[in-house]
Amino acid sequence: MTTINLTGKVALVTGGSRGLGRAICLGFAAAGADVVIASRKQESCDAVAAEIRALGREALPFATHMGDLGAIDRLIEGALESFGHIDILVNNAGISPTLSDLSSASPDLFQKMFDVNTRGPWYLASRIAPKMAAQGGGSMINMISVAALRPPAYQGIYAATKAALEALTKVMAAEWAADHIRVNCIAPGSFHSDMFDAAASIPGYLQGAVDASAMKRIAETDEIIGPILYLASDLSSYTTGSTLVSDGGYLLI
Repeated sequence: MTTINLTGKVALVTGGSRGLGRAICLGFAAAGADVVIASRKQESCDAVAAEIRALGREALPFATHMGDLGAIDRLIEGALESFGHIDILVNNAGISPTLSDLSSASPDLFQKMFDVNTRGPWYLASRIAPKMAAQGGGSMINMISVAALRPPAYQGIYAATKAALEALTKVMAAEWAADHIRVNCIAPGSFHSDMFDAAASIPGYLQGAVDASAMKRIAETDEIIGPILYLASDLSSYTTGSTLVSDGGYLLI
């Protein structure tokens, strides 16, 4: 049986303080990687860093807003100052879907969602890419959503931000392949997380999500770890520009 061993690797995870991001950070640490946890609130990053250190790995908690390009520059600088290299990048941070029809959505909402969900990941990846190239390569994973593949009504702007990020992923993969940088997407369906569980209080939301899945259940948060470790490790050494769908069969229905 193949065991994924990321000892000696440094992973940077945005949106790493809760939900899928926290699970990803802990999954990397369990596989032997040191982790940079980036999220908006420093205290939340600190809490995950403590969990990672309890697993015997090093952690750098770094408050970062993905809509702020200056903050992203400081994040990269801090990560390199602490560890000297970044081997794995997971662009997980994003603004959650806003249930709004297109005619009612404001230009400010449109701009804010694209700034955080699309521009931020592009900027972070594009500034890390030369560093990865200089060290011989690395792996980048952009978290999109099944909404990018089947855009739902009333989540149009969110779906558009994620579809744009998938397109950018393919371009990143093509441009950086010669530098041994692999860039892929994961498109999750419904996972238990702070965001999902809060929305589950809306009448009919939880059952609707269950019914929309061929497997008729909501994934546990740590079920994202397998897809992440596959794309982050050498197990996917010949995979780039791809989208790994982890949706319980949502796209089958």
